[in-house]
Amino acid sequence: MQNIKNIIFDYGNVIFDIDFKIAQASFQKLGITDIENFFAHKAHNQLFDDFETGAISPSEFREGIRNAAGKPELTDEQIDDAWNSLLIGTIQENHDLLLEVKEKYRTFLLSNNNEIHYDWIINYLKATFQINDYDAYFEKAYFSQHMKLRKPNTNIFEQVLKENNLNPAETLFIDDSPQHIEGAKKVGLNALLMTEKPAQLGAFLKANGIL
Repeated sequence: MQNIKNIIFDYGNVIFDIDFKIAQASFQKLGITDIENFFAHKAHNQLFDDFETGAISPSEFREGIRNAAGKPELTDEQIDDAWNSLLIGTIQENHDLLLEVKEKYRTFLLSNNNEIHYDWIINYLKATFQINDYDAYFEKAYFSQHMKLRKPNTNIFEQVLKENNLNPAETLFIDDSPQHIEGAKKVGLNALLMTEKPAQLGAFLKANGIL
């Protein structure tokens, strides 16, 4: 792409497969009703925003799930299993792609995440790919629960731009959520909506002139 020197990648459904429908079904099995309003791709209960910004702890998140389900007897394991059912996995080719992109651009990761998912993902990467973290694949990886901010709010994009002295006009943001794309555009970022599955990341990058 012309004039692009920096790329900020989202994680879920860009690099790593996630499935909201599986998590919805898992939460319904725990007893949660009105699932489309409670947890979906484009909207969800405030509980999830609070957890993704580190405003509440894992134990407080789990208690929120118990309250929503009306089942105080739910165990931590039951709740974590339901929540982590969102996470599907990734492929080695995507890690290779990230290294290839990093040779041409300054690259960053910006993910709405939370402590339970983060721990699961790190354990998965270690077990599956012998990767301890994403330090080798990006100049810096940003996670919402560490920043106390989340997408699509403009302040999270502004922090990444400021900390790394990035010109938004020279920076591309790639995400699978339309609302996050709109947030990025508000601070002047170029943005691409990822409409393919992570397994097609390479084709997506090539089709958009990134590789």
